[in-house]
Amino acid sequence: MGLGNTGAIVILVAISMFGIGMANKNFSADWNGNTSADWNGNTNYTTGWPYGHWNPTQTSKRIIVGGSENWHFGFNYTDWAIRNGPFFLNDKLVFKFDPPNDTTHPHSVSLLPNFWSFQNCDFRRAKRIAQVTQGQGEGFEFVIKRWQPYYFACGERNGFHCNNGMMKFAVWPLIRWY
Repeated sequence: MGLGNTGAIVILVAISMFGIGMANKNFSADWNGNTSADWNGNTNYTTGWPYGHWNPTQTSKRIIVGGSENWHFGFNYTDWAIRNGPFFLNDKLVFKFDPPNDTTHPHSVSLLPNFWSFQNCDFRRAKRIAQVTQGQGEGFEFVIKRWQPYYFACGERNGFHCNNGMMKFAVWPLIRWY
């Protein structure tokens, strides 16, 4: 009995995320956490398995989605997420956007249930996590609490902002190591 396309994709993504998470670790500590010098004689102070300890109490980052651009139509948030990642468990994503008025279109924030919905901007099973009035001032904060993919998008105008305005991005958080 085969895994099928979905199972294979899930396994591939999980392996890739583990690889990305470990890519910048110094691998010269042994299985028991003993440190050694590298080829240049530099001492590695990383300990623990594998190559560090998970630290759930470490300070999370507060990240403004879009940086100084905030959350608006016509900005490429997928590109922004790639340039500003990786994101970690307990990081706070802050969505800042103007409330609706005569000169701006309303924006909201929705979580899409899966990659297919994300690719197609299909909001039928999406969960709205921020209403059009919640982005003003300090913005709407979303805490990344689980190790899973998150698919964010603006659901206004029946997905038009998602499809044509590039108001969507995906995040799969990593575990913070020290």
